[in-house]
Amino acid sequence: MPEPAEPTPPNSSYPVSLDVRGRQCLVVGGGPVAARKAAALLECGAEVTVVAPDISPAMAGLEPITVVRRPYRRRDLDGAALALTATGHPEVDGAVYADARAAGIWVNSADDLEHCTFTLPAVHRDGPVSVAVSTGGASPALASWLRTRVAAELDGVGQMALLLSEARARVKAAGRSTEDIDWAALLDGPLPDLVRQGQIDEAIALIDGAITPD
Repeated sequence: MPEPAEPTPPNSSYPVSLDVRGRQCLVVGGGPVAARKAAALLECGAEVTVVAPDISPAMAGLEPITVVRRPYRRRDLDGAALALTATGHPEVDGAVYADARAAGIWVNSADDLEHCTFTLPAVHRDGPVSVAVSTGGASPALASWLRTRVAAELDGVGQMALLLSEARARVKAAGRSTEDIDWAALLDGPLPDLVRQGQIDEAIALIDGAITPD
């Protein structure tokens, strides 16, 4: 009889949302995969440096980035807050991983879980709302599949977040605690449908009614 499969270890990843605005981030590799990673960092306001002998059109079209056209060197990590490597060459990606670990820099290696100190979730963004789906690196394809299906249910959440943020500000300006508002009841009511249907004035009226003291 075949040996029983070992139980899957518990997920030990600690989910966080990093603020990389103005932080130096290194991307090693110039191909389409590296370009996607660089684009995601740029979208979040990072200062991105790309090191690669050759740059794909996808990478060349990104800005603003700093491009260093040569092979990776250890000193490329100097000053970096994060490192992402996607060269397709295990020896290069492994070197980036080893150097980053030694320097205390968090590093992600594309399609190489063994050489990652963090993994990248599949992300859907709508205004101030971000929804991340992770499989802990077990299956990026599954994470993307789930992200797409979750996103289909989230139409209008960005607009709704802005309306609720404005409402919270009004409550605080009145010297009251936002903890006294039954936000869950508001969200479980017609508010999401009103926002999805573009009935913003009606949504604002509903929120005003919920935050106005009896």
